[in-house]
Amino acid sequence: MNLNEKLMEYAELAVKTGVNIQKDQILVLQCPVEYAEFARMITKCAYEAGAKEVVVSWKDEKLGRLKFDYAPLEVFENVPNWKASFYNDYAKQNAAFMNVLAEDPEIFKGVSSEKLLANVKASEIALKDYRDCFDKSELQWNLFAVPNVAWAKKIFPDLDEKEAIEKLWEAIFKTVHIGKENPVEAWKKHDANLVSKCNILNEKQFAKLHYENSLGTDFVVGMPKNHIWAGGGESNTKGIRFFPNMPTEEVFTAPDCRYADGKVVSSMPLSYQGTLINNFSVTFKDGKVVDFDAKEGYEALERLLNTDEGSRRLGEVALVPYDSAISNMGILFYNTLFDENASCHFAFGKCYPNTIKGGELLSKEDLKKIGGNDSMNHVDFMVGTKDLKVTGIEENGNKTVIFEKGNWAI
Repeated sequence: MNLNEKLMEYAELAVKTGVNIQKDQILVLQCPVEYAEFARMITKCAYEAGAKEVVVSWKDEKLGRLKFDYAPLEVFENVPNWKASFYNDYAKQNAAFMNVLAEDPEIFKGVSSEKLLANVKASEIALKDYRDCFDKSELQWNLFAVPNVAWAKKIFPDLDEKEAIEKLWEAIFKTVHIGKENPVEAWKKHDANLVSKCNILNEKQFAKLHYENSLGTDFVVGMPKNHIWAGGGESNTKGIRFFPNMPTEEVFTAPDCRYADGKVVSSMPLSYQGTLINNFSVTFKDGKVVDFDAKEGYEALERLLNTDEGSRRLGEVALVPYDSAISNMGILFYNTLFDENASCHFAFGKCYPNTIKGGELLSKEDLKKIGGNDSMNHVDFMVGTKDLKVTGIEENGNKTVIFEKGNWAI
């Protein structure tokens, strides 16, 4: 298959399996301007699959950087009504949302932290209806990636631009099973494997998880009653199965944000708002980060943790084997969509309410009472290593080793 054929297969997979567009449903597609032809492929696939309308929102991260460099702070303190209405109104119409990512990991390096924080806070308020629809599992959405030069060169600095892009395309296609005889069937099989792990964990209903490794992680996190492990595909409230992320290797759930104690050491760099945070650690007491350090990107980590009260607590625990398809590629992608699927991880900030039984029906206040965290942020950071041990502890004190030497032990 040549690149054009692979792109068409990629587009079809994202539309029909990823977001699983339904007949007479609107698709909102966010795509980088440099991939206009790919956006046309996706649009064609969506219409052929029965979409009522495809609405394209173009992205240009270099224009975004110029805005942060030159526009005054007040610009970032408010979201224009038209932009808020765009997302909120389409969410109310039960549109499906696709986001094609092509990100320079350091595009916002050196940008005013005050502007970045103001932009996050303003967006959280203005797009509340849109975000609430996701929290309640009412919509389908899908994230997947395409290369750009800055990203490719960050991963493969010794290659020229053309070779780096080709190498990154090769890696991306491998992670999503493009070029295989039947990628749709490959995704179904992969989904079934992840669901089987979720079933085991859901039956156990561990009260705590204990993480240990040689980097210095020694950490215990509490689990809320009736938590739900999820992984692979997801079903919305209408029973439509879709894949929020392509690729995906994780099974995940919400921790109890009130109970977390010990030290967690990062195993991979974190790209946050265009800045790399590297070699960092966080220390928790009674569920909250009380100390942190970073050899690179300290200010970005500080900004993340100080966004709001919930940013210092956990909203997700995710288990990913060290011996997995993405991890075995030996590539540091500098992109959370990929790196989180090569390593066990946690997330600072907001939980997924539907990973606690009935959580999507609760108010934010009631969700907090049972351990579900709320925040403007949901930022994954990686902790998995080849010697990671994760032990599940039941209410009666019985222990089960879930991960041994970085891989599933169940």
